Amino acid sequence: MNTFRQKLRGSFLLQTLLLTFLVLALFGPLLNLLIWTVAESWFFPHTLPSQWGLKYWSQVFSPYSDVSGSLSVSVLIAVLAVLVCLIISVPAGYALAQRGMPCRAFFMLLFLIPQAFPNLTVYMNVARLFYQWGLNGTVAGVVLVHSVHGLMYSIWISVAAFSSLDPMLARASRNLGAGPVYTFFHIILPQAAPGLIAASIFVFLESLDEFTATFFVGAPDITTLPILLYTASMSGNYQVSSITALILLVPSVLFMLVIHKFMRPEMLSKLGK
Repeated sequence: MNTFRQKLRGSFLLQTLLLTFLVLALFGPLLNLLIWTVAESWFFPHTLPSQWGLKYWSQVFSPYSDVSGSLSVSVLIAVLAVLVCLIISVPAGYALAQRGMPCRAFFMLLFLIPQAFPNLTVYMNVARLFYQWGLNGTVAGVVLVHSVHGLMYSIWISVAAFSSLDPMLARASRNLGAGPVYTFFHIILPQAAPGLIAASIFVFLESLDEFTATFFVGAPDITTLPILLYTASMSGNYQVSSITALILLVPSVLFMLVIHKFMRPEMLSKLGK
């Protein structure tokens, strides 16, 4: 009996240690980030800030700050990237969802190619080409490179969304006399809308957090929040960089909750098929 209790106690202690380590690994960096956002003075060897306050919050959101402008540019680029990806991924996803399409597997893998190479090498060569075409340092150039990066998410999720639909509804619409265009926009597209919304959110978040492509293609004329965060952290202004990181974190958490609602299990089972 005592041996059983000792084993049970040892198992409980091990589980507690593992859970504590997991919590620290997940929320430790976030806690450090939150402390930096309200730390006005924090130097080694102090464990906690010697002076607390919201001075840097007022600086970040002041009319003379670069954060509001960078946030507007980031949101604009992300929205435009979503529109470009949807224009391509909706017809492409519907076509690739048809199992009888020739070379279907090849086209599916084609959209994974941008993820198969190191981003640094790819964006350096893209920046050289865009410089020759007059797209370097422009919003259009940044939107294009963000869209190419986001097409992988939008295409694969769109294919899964269209593949999870009930084909009998489209057949019933055609049998009742509806044309293919009417059937697509009134029967097929509304059913696939949750998956397309999820794909749009993934592209939006990917574009909002993208740093490398913006740095090589857009800098110094285009300044987004990730660029501003990098500049602040490199200059040692950890308060401003932490507040900027927190601003980037909020939409990611909120949109992930939305994605959890729209990503149905039957749609997830179609990813990659």
